[in-house]
Amino acid sequence: MSDLPSRPRILLRQLHRVMAGPGRAEERLQGVVRLIAQNMVAEVCSVYLVRAGEILELFATEGLNPQAVHQTRLRFGEGLVGLVAQRGLPLRIQEAPKHPRFAYRAETGEEPYHSFLGVPIIRHGRVIGVLVVQNVKPREYTDEEEEALQTIAMVLAELIGSGELVAPEEIAEVAGPAGLPLTLDGEAMAAGLAAGRAVLHEGAIEVTRYVAEDVEQERKRLDEALAALREEIDRMLASPEMGAGGEHREVLEAYRMFAQDRGWRDRILHAIDSGLTAEAAVERVAQDNRRRMSATEDPYLRARLHDLEDLSRRLLRVLAGQPRAPRLEEDSILVARNLGPAELLDYDLTRLKGVVLEEGAPTAHVAILARAMGIPLVGRVEGAREHVEPGDLVIVDAENAHVLVRPAEEVRETYERAIAARARELESFFAERDLPSITRDGVEITLMMNAGLVNDTALLERTGAAGIGLFRTEFQFMVRSTLPRLDAQRELYARVLETAGERPVYFRTLDIGGDKVVPFLPHEREANPAMGWRAIRIALDRPVLLRYQLRALMQASAGRALRVMFPMVATVAEFRAARAIVEKEQRRFERLGIAGPERVEVGVMVEVPSLAFELRELLHEADFLSVGTNDLVQFFFAVDRTNPKLTRRYDPLSPALLRFIRRLVVTADQIGVPLTVCGEMAGRPLDALALLALGVRRLSMSPSAIGPARRMVRSIDLPRVENFILQLIDSGEREMRSTLRNFARDHGIAIGSGADFI
Repeated sequence: MSDLPSRPRILLRQLHRVMAGPGRAEERLQGVVRLIAQNMVAEVCSVYLVRAGEILELFATEGLNPQAVHQTRLRFGEGLVGLVAQRGLPLRIQEAPKHPRFAYRAETGEEPYHSFLGVPIIRHGRVIGVLVVQNVKPREYTDEEEEALQTIAMVLAELIGSGELVAPEEIAEVAGPAGLPLTLDGEAMAAGLAAGRAVLHEGAIEVTRYVAEDVEQERKRLDEALAALREEIDRMLASPEMGAGGEHREVLEAYRMFAQDRGWRDRILHAIDSGLTAEAAVERVAQDNRRRMSATEDPYLRARLHDLEDLSRRLLRVLAGQPRAPRLEEDSILVARNLGPAELLDYDLTRLKGVVLEEGAPTAHVAILARAMGIPLVGRVEGAREHVEPGDLVIVDAENAHVLVRPAEEVRETYERAIAARARELESFFAERDLPSITRDGVEITLMMNAGLVNDTALLERTGAAGIGLFRTEFQFMVRSTLPRLDAQRELYARVLETAGERPVYFRTLDIGGDKVVPFLPHEREANPAMGWRAIRIALDRPVLLRYQLRALMQASAGRALRVMFPMVATVAEFRAARAIVEKEQRRFERLGIAGPERVEVGVMVEVPSLAFELRELLHEADFLSVGTNDLVQFFFAVDRTNPKLTRRYDPLSPALLRFIRRLVVTADQIGVPLTVCGEMAGRPLDALALLALGVRRLSMSPSAIGPARRMVRSIDLPRVENFILQLIDSGEREMRSTLRNFARDHGIAIGSGADFI
C-alpha cells in the first residue's frame, strides 16, 4: 500500500477544513466547488440540486457565470446534467457539445468547455443532485477521477441532507400527496392477505463521519465489525426457528458465504485507504454494488447483489452499535426498497403481517423465506417508500398484487371483513379436511397439493391433501452458489418423503433456465427465455446434472416407490432419452448393491402442445402424465404470461384449450395412463369445475386451494356439469367463463366469491 495520500483523501481533508470554517451554508457550498475544481484540475465545477417537479437547479459553480446560480434549470433527462440525474449513473464525455443530449444555456457562459464528467449525488437511494466538472480542452477522464468524484458526491449528499451546505427546505422531497388513499400495483411474490401499520425499513445507518483521521484504526474497526457480523449470522443459524434443514436454512447458509467473501472486504479496505472512515467506505462499496445491480439483467446476479446490500446495512449497524431492527408494537406491514433474508428475520414475526418491496423477485432469498413463513409479500411496487408514511394503514393484497395505502373507511372495512372471513373459512376448511372428495353422484376426485419447500409438506395434514402431485426441486439449487452436494439433496428429498408418509410424492426434475438462473451453469441472455435453454433441454445437454439428482432421489426413496417426471418435454424422443438416464441409474444401483426404490414410475409434464401429435406413442411409454397448465396456456396461445398487457387476453376457459385437454384425458383413459392437472387452473374452483367435466379426476394445486376445491367437488352432480360444459364447448360460445359461473351459482355449486381468473 502506498504511503502517498490519494487524491480523494487529500480532498476530503481539505473539505473537512472548509466545513469547520465560518460562513453561511451557501458560502460553504461555493467554497466546496472551488476546492473540487482545483483538486480535479478542472476549469469548472458545478453543483445542481433537485427542486420540486424533478427540476435540477444550479446552486453553486466555479467557472461558469455566477449570475446563472439559481437561474439555470434543467428537467430530469434534459441535457447532460439531466441525463445523469435520470439514469442515476456517472457520465464522462470528451466532446460534450457534440453529444445528442447536450443542452446549451446561454446564461452559463459554458461555450468554451468541451469535456464533461458528471456524477449523481444520491441520498437514501434517491438522486438529489448532480456534481459536474468541465474542462476547456477535450479530455478523457480516467476511472480514478470518476471514482474520486463519486466519493466526493457521496460526502456532499450527506452534508446537503443535513443542512450544512444548503438549507434543508430548499431540497425537494419528491413524494405523492400525503394523507390521500392510494392503490399501488406490484407483483405477488408470497400469497396472502394482510393489514397493518406501515413500518419503513430504513436500511442503511446515517453516516455522519466521512473523513478518516487514522486509516489503520479504521481498518481495524472494519475487521472487528466483520467478525461481529459473522458471529451474528452464526447465532441466527443456531436458533431453534432455523431447525435442522429446509430452504430457509439454506438461504442463510448462502448468506453466510457472502459475509465471508474476501473480495467484498478488500473493496471496503481499498475505500478506507482513499481516506474514508469504515462506515463511509462500506457505503461507498454499496453504491458501487447498486450501480452494478442497475446495469445487469441477470436475475441471479441481481438477487446476490441484494444480499450484499443487506450485508452492508448490517455491517453499518454493527459499526454504529445500533439495534438491527425497530421493535414492532402492533400488527405491521414492512415497507422497503429491498430486503435481505437476515433482515426479514430481525423482525418479530408474530407482529409482521406483510411485506412491500420496491424491488425484489420471486426467486430472491427474501421471497423464498416469506413463502416458507406464510408472510404475504408484494414486490416491484414502484415508489412505495415515497408514498407510504410510517404509521399509515397499509393493506397487502398478494392475491391480486395490490398494495392499498391509507384506504378509505369503506375499503378498509371490506378488507377487514375479507381477512376475518378468510380466517374463519380456513378454519372451516381445516375442519373439513377429513371429508372425502366425492361428488354428489359418487365420483371420487383425488386432490393433491403442489410444493417446493420442505415447510410446505407440513400442510399435508392440515389440508387433508391426498399427496404431493408436484414437488418442484429447483429451489434448493437456486439458493446455493454451487451445485448442492449429493447428501444435501438426498436429505431434502428424504424429509419430504418422510413427512408425506404413505401419501404419494411426484418429484419434478430440475426446471431451471429462463428466469430461474443457477450460478453453477453458464447463463446467456436469451430473446425468449421461456422457450429457451431450460428444464429437460438443460438436463439432456448436461446429463451429469440429471444423473446426480436422480441418484439423490433414488437413495432417498430406498424401499418405497419413486415417482419422477420431466418438465418441458416437447417430443417423445426427449422423454425416451431422459428415461434412459433413469434406467441407467437403476442398473448402477443394482450393480453396486445400493439400496434403491422398490419401483420407479417415470412421467412427463405436458406443457408443450407438440406432444399432442405424439400422444399415443408417449402414453405407451410413460407411467403417468401431469398437465402443467401455466406453461401450456403460454405456449398454446403464444402469450407471455408475465406481460401485464396480455394477462386477460387469453382465458384458459376457452373452447380451443378445453378441447385440447379433453383430447389428452380421453386418450390417456383409453390406454390406462393416470393423468393429473397441476397448474393454476386446478387451483381455481371454476376452472377446476371445467376440468372435472372434461374427465380429469386428479388435481394438484397450492395448499390454500385444497379446501375450496374439496367443497366444490362435494357440491356437484358430475353428469349434469359434464353435459353442460361439453355442449358449451361445441356451441361456439366465446365467453365461457361468465356462462359457467352463472350455471354454477344457479345449481348451488361452491365456487367461492373471489376472482377466479388472475
